[in-house]
Amino acid sequence: MIRRDLAQVSWWLRPLASRAAAREARVLRRLEGIDGVPALLSASRLRVERSLIPGKPMQEGQPRDPGYFRRAHRLLRELRARGVVHNDLAKEPNWLVRDDGSPAIVDFQIAGMGDTRARWFRLLAREDLRHLLKHKRTYCPEALTPVEKRLLARSSWLARTWRRTGKRVYNWVTRRILRWQDNEGRG
Repeated sequence: MIRRDLAQVSWWLRPLASRAAAREARVLRRLEGIDGVPALLSASRLRVERSLIPGKPMQEGQPRDPGYFRRAHRLLRELRARGVVHNDLAKEPNWLVRDDGSPAIVDFQIAGMGDTRARWFRLLAREDLRHLLKHKRTYCPEALTPVEKRLLARSSWLARTWRRTGKRVYNWVTRRILRWQDNEGRG
């Protein structure tokens, strides 16, 4: 079991952390039963408990098998079919390489839910796929198809805008003010 316990979070961050935990619980309820997604065990205002998926974060597991990426793409389609986009799949620690070599996805705190036909939802789903393909380019570049290479070559207006504006602010706030590091998966 993995527990997110917000009781020790600073008072001024608790409202934000509580919203993120509540979002994760809602998303995990919606994704219940999907292989490769943790099961929600319990949730309260200050705590979320989910099942542990045995495996290694992508940066440690380093998947070299094209089958891993085919199954990961299928997993993304299952999320999308349930109306969920992850929004944070650029981070390798959010992808697991399970003991049997199959993929899993964790950390749904900033995931989004919506109408699968909505333009905004489709744009975010495309970004989830593009991030998976970036990882495939790192670990298994010979398996990239021409269509995947074209998708990687064209970042969306959303990705370009985030890199120019939001990412800089995010990094400044999290690293300078909050002193957080993106070191998930390190124990």
